[in-house]
Amino acid sequence: MTATIVHIGGYTAAGGGRGDGIVAARRDPRTGALTPLGTVAVTPSPSFLVRHPTLPVLYAVNELPEGEVSAFRTGERGELTPLGVRPTGGAEPCHLAVAPDGRHLFVANYGGGSVAVFPLDPAGVPGERSDLVVHQGHGPDPERQEKAHTHMVSPDPEGGPLLAVDLGTDSVYRYDLDAASGRLVPRAPQVRTAPGTGPRHLARHPDGRRCWLAGELDGTVTAYELTPEGALHQRGRVDASERTGHVQPSEIAVGPDGRFLYVGIRGVGTVSVFALDGELPRLVAEVATGGEWPRHFVLTGEHLYVADERADMIRVFWVDPDSGVPEAVGEPVPVPSPTCVLP
Repeated sequence: MTATIVHIGGYTAAGGGRGDGIVAARRDPRTGALTPLGTVAVTPSPSFLVRHPTLPVLYAVNELPEGEVSAFRTGERGELTPLGVRPTGGAEPCHLAVAPDGRHLFVANYGGGSVAVFPLDPAGVPGERSDLVVHQGHGPDPERQEKAHTHMVSPDPEGGPLLAVDLGTDSVYRYDLDAASGRLVPRAPQVRTAPGTGPRHLARHPDGRRCWLAGELDGTVTAYELTPEGALHQRGRVDASERTGHVQPSEIAVGPDGRFLYVGIRGVGTVSVFALDGELPRLVAEVATGGEWPRHFVLTGEHLYVADERADMIRVFWVDPDSGVPEAVGEPVPVPSPTCVLP
């Protein structure tokens, strides 16, 4: 197996972190081992990263009071060449995604409570922002839900509506993209969660019919059925963790074969593993990550890579293909203030 490149985003001094920008690492697909190659792009607080589906281009949010999105051309050894920077029109962008056809980039502005849209030219370079949709409302938590806080944008791989997850308004908004104008057309009504859920991220199943939503504020996972028309019908909720103490879900993802759901739990420092063999997710294991604050993780090949923001490390796990349960391998990989791992 040939080694591959992983890019790691994180917080710099601009966001209260200790990093310098985007770090590259070499990944051994057989053992899962990561070998850091150093900072390959000095850019402020690149807290979330995504790749173009067909071009050698990487995009990063710059999570700043006046948010930006940066684009880079990627090289074979992980090097990054700047292609451009655009303002996102809102504060603290924390997530971004590329449309399946590679023609538009969507950005979630957490502080601004908005979704920004950028057209991408044939080289993958973002143009002038074509739309900015600002959410309105609030939730019952006076500190975290005083206004809208968009936390994730999730395009439908099959061309259905874009889903925008908003922690502040306890909502998932649905939008159709007018490709000609680059503007978002709302689909009413928005999907409302239980008050105080604080939805952070959602994970889609490969079958396109199911998805699960991580509640950052109430420590739950909510299951939904997705219709071909893009509607979400709630099937029920389960606790994200069985641990006592501070439970604050972060990343949520479905394993490649669709049999297991994984949820990072900050505070207690675990990853919960759920079997997807019934109406609701069934907890089969909760694995300690060795840190307190697993902000993000990614599943690739036989391995799980967990970014612990506060412990300044990436932890590598081998995932048992039968049970779905991760097992730590090797020593933690030191990376300052990591918040995103991108294989």
